[in-house]
Amino acid sequence: MIKRLWPRSNGQVNPPSIQPRGGRVRGGGDDTRTGSFPIVRRKPPRTFGSRASRIKALTSLLVAFLCALLGFGYVIQVHNTKSSYEGLSEEELVRLLDETSTQVDKLEERKSQLGEQLRSIQSSADKQQEAARIAKQNQVSSGILSGALPAQGKGVQITIVEGQDRVDAATMFTLLEELRNAGAEVIAINDTRVVTSTYLKDDNHGLVCDGRKLVSPYTIKAIGDPDALQNAVQIAGGVGSRIKVQFHAQVTVEQSNSVRIDEIRRPQRYQYAQTVE
Repeated sequence: MIKRLWPRSNGQVNPPSIQPRGGRVRGGGDDTRTGSFPIVRRKPPRTFGSRASRIKALTSLLVAFLCALLGFGYVIQVHNTKSSYEGLSEEELVRLLDETSTQVDKLEERKSQLGEQLRSIQSSADKQQEAARIAKQNQVSSGILSGALPAQGKGVQITIVEGQDRVDAATMFTLLEELRNAGAEVIAINDTRVVTSTYLKDDNHGLVCDGRKLVSPYTIKAIGDPDALQNAVQIAGGVGSRIKVQFHAQVTVEQSNSVRIDEIRRPQRYQYAQTVE
């Protein structure tokens, strides 16, 4: 008689259940009776829920935004640089060329004067006496440039009468710069002498120039080539036209063979700077 290792059930062979040494294997769906294996679950991906991930993402977005902003500013700067002269008319370009030529001529003239003075000192028997003479000669020109001495000569007188709108400080400063570029050697606005340290700012009642209040009408006196100074103000599309159109003001320019500027500036006292002996 043959003994069966396991009984038949409905014609099916059911193998015996074999338990592992440690008992049942933990894990979902793991059963030795069905022959299934443990399921190894993958770790869930990191989300933005963690603090470190949020900080990293925000940092990346901030860096990308700054790079985009920097690139945009660079493109705008390059575009403005290229188009700064493209929008000017032929007359404005000619005026800029004349102003640049005038400045170059003045620099060359000053260079020649300094060279002659240096050669005069080197060839003189009494170098100290010659140096004192040249210093006294330069004192007059330095006093005029620094505003310490009054001056007179050919030039123009500009009168600006405000309308409904007030002329702002930026536009008035542009007018002074245009006169300087056109070769103005001495400038005064109302009762204030214009020097290298002159500033303009807006005030509730008008303009402030070097701490002094200015009110309309504004009178600007400039010594230099009358034709060049007048063209700098009245050229089409220039600062004179801007004052008329934008601020509805009256602008008149008069040439004169004798423009007298009596306004002077007191010498500035320096707290830290000293002369070199």
